[in-house]
Amino acid sequence: MNLPNRETLRLAWTRQALADPEAPLERASNDASFRSYWRTRSADRQWIVMDAPPDREDIRPWLEVAGRLARAGLHVPDIQAADPERGFVLMEDLGDRILLPELSESSADRLYGDALDALLAMQQHADTDGLPAYDEPRLVAEMELMPQWLLQRHLGHSIECTEWDVIEVAFRALVSNARLQPQVFVHRDYHSRNLLITDRDSPGVIDFQDAVRGPVTYDLVSLLRDCYIEWPEPRVNAWVEEYRQRLVHAGIATLGPEAFLRAFDLMGLQRHIKVLGIFCRLWYRDGKAGYLQDLPLVWKYTRTVGRRYPETAPMIELVERIIGGRDLTLPA
Repeated sequence: MNLPNRETLRLAWTRQALADPEAPLERASNDASFRSYWRTRSADRQWIVMDAPPDREDIRPWLEVAGRLARAGLHVPDIQAADPERGFVLMEDLGDRILLPELSESSADRLYGDALDALLAMQQHADTDGLPAYDEPRLVAEMELMPQWLLQRHLGHSIECTEWDVIEVAFRALVSNARLQPQVFVHRDYHSRNLLITDRDSPGVIDFQDAVRGPVTYDLVSLLRDCYIEWPEPRVNAWVEEYRQRLVHAGIATLGPEAFLRAFDLMGLQRHIKVLGIFCRLWYRDGKAGYLQDLPLVWKYTRTVGRRYPETAPMIELVERIIGGRDLTLPA
């Protein structure tokens, strides 16, 4: 007997969950994973269906983290129905107004202000019990995506033993920085494409299923040194200092301005090294070419910050030499 295909199964599940045999279903968006999102309407209300094929992704972590964030007061999608065995979730439609296209010189303070309010609430109130630790193996495995996918696959460079030594010295310094910070709830992708402008004051928060317990600056740098938009450094530093003061007032952190900015810088370097590898992998493994266009900004962040610190400057010099005059947006 032939099994129904994914499209047929998705539509039938949606109509059953809504008790509406006529409910339509149209694509809303994809993301960088294997999930897809679909919009439906029933009884004059719009909903989103998340489709995560269970042989590719397990939605249980998403559901579990959604509950943690909702209890902390974050605006995450309200879940109407969920079927982990088949990989479907019917949830509140938060709309299409992501932060990124609405950010401007005049709107940034207000929009980032809302996002930073939500971040502080998350770091103060979201439960971290039982979450995976953002530990050394995880941090290093992420950074190793850069030599594997950027240097070797994208740029075709065979890394020598002496070059690995330079890379590993930098990686150790970045791991040490991350582990010495206060450990809080970490969204891991808290940026302008995963925050939505909604009717409520706080932004809608999505794509949180990879949450961990980790460094207090991680989500802050994801937001303020976003891989998809760049702000002048003095403005970023002012946002960072204002947020540091709020963390101190909340009893979460005790670092002074200079030490906190260094922690922020080095945490961003760890993240951007990882992203250089992920964006290349998204093309070579998953066929998603658009992310190559974002490599130059991520490399700019990596190069600018990495040059500042003696622990990481030799690795930056090495990567600069390997890149040479190559256009990073062009596939191999």
